[in-house]
Amino acid sequence: MTLRNDADVIIKESIHRVLPDEAVAQALKQASFSSGKLVVVAAGKAAWQMAKAASDILNDRIDAGVVVTKYDHVKGPIDKMACYEAGHPVPDENSFIGTQAALDLVSDLTSDDTVLFLLSGGGSALFEKPLVTPEELTDITKQFLACGADITEINTIRKRISAVKGGKFAKICAPAHVFSIVLSDILGDPLDMIASGPAYPDSSTSEKALEIVKKYNLKLSEDALALLHEETPKVLDNVETIITGSVRNLCNAAANAAKELGYEPVFLTDQLTCLAKEAGSFLAAIAKSYQNTEKSLAFIAGGETVVHLTGKGKGGRNQELALAAAEGIAECKDTAVFSIGSDGTDGPTDAAGGYVDQNTKAVLKEQGIDIYQVLTNNDAYHALEKANGLIITGATGTNVNDVAVMLIKR
Repeated sequence: MTLRNDADVIIKESIHRVLPDEAVAQALKQASFSSGKLVVVAAGKAAWQMAKAASDILNDRIDAGVVVTKYDHVKGPIDKMACYEAGHPVPDENSFIGTQAALDLVSDLTSDDTVLFLLSGGGSALFEKPLVTPEELTDITKQFLACGADITEINTIRKRISAVKGGKFAKICAPAHVFSIVLSDILGDPLDMIASGPAYPDSSTSEKALEIVKKYNLKLSEDALALLHEETPKVLDNVETIITGSVRNLCNAAANAAKELGYEPVFLTDQLTCLAKEAGSFLAAIAKSYQNTEKSLAFIAGGETVVHLTGKGKGGRNQELALAAAEGIAECKDTAVFSIGSDGTDGPTDAAGGYVDQNTKAVLKEQGIDIYQVLTNNDAYHALEKANGLIITGATGTNVNDVAVMLIKR
């Protein structure tokens, strides 16, 4: 098998092993619902698949439900549930419509009733009722995407300009009990930060939110700034939460798949948070150090890198990471680097990520493409397309951060 074949197998097996179906099934074994109504609210990139799993398991026990997920992520109808597709990473009108439908569903529940809340990454954009104008919410979101802030910083602001984030959704559900199943997309699994914590007490503070505004020189209206001074719920007594998956599961799945192919897996980290270009260069540096190895190796790093926008090209953090490695591994033997987003989408593209090997730089050079210039313009997508390096999986139904792998085949 070629390096690309090996990469494709590792990608397929890794994603398969972190799909939410089994995780939801295991979490529901710990659930004990009262005799009242049981309604389902699912939000995030994996919302449809999580809701479908719950529906298949609970069947007629569910009275009604609302699913809010990303465009093209609804794979069919689910009995008794209304499914909405909406904008990500920037909320749109359908985000607000789907969220309002969920709020209507839980607005008149009693203490005998239960809300089964299925939450996954992407919920911050998809599950939203803004306390600022939609135009300002869009502007703030775009400022965050351009400045390089990490997801925890972004969500600290989002909670305070939203009617549902930072524990506020659970408050709306009260007095009903909320049984929350969470698929983590944030390093370390901080429950108050995943999808901005709609049903979990908020640990962030107004003081921290204001520091973030200053740090990134964010432009906010007076109304938005006033909201940042209002504290979020710090105690919720009607919520039970179970976390079902994380990037460590994704890394372990990649390691197991690589081992099956004859590679010795080397786990580097599941806390990768640097610039995507720096991560790619680092993996290339490791490749150079191990060129004299006599055994096949697979170096694995999970997390979520960031991109500083300096150009107007097309791409995503995983594509930038891979392309940045291409320069360094050009002189290596039988070496490849690939990086994917587990949800199947990387930035605003149809690619899950990118693949490069020791031949990529030469292939691009023959076409007059300079890697440095491409990265400066944030146009990794088109360069990888020219080198047959795009990884296309389609929507996967899960979302547990990213995994990058460097293969040395012997």
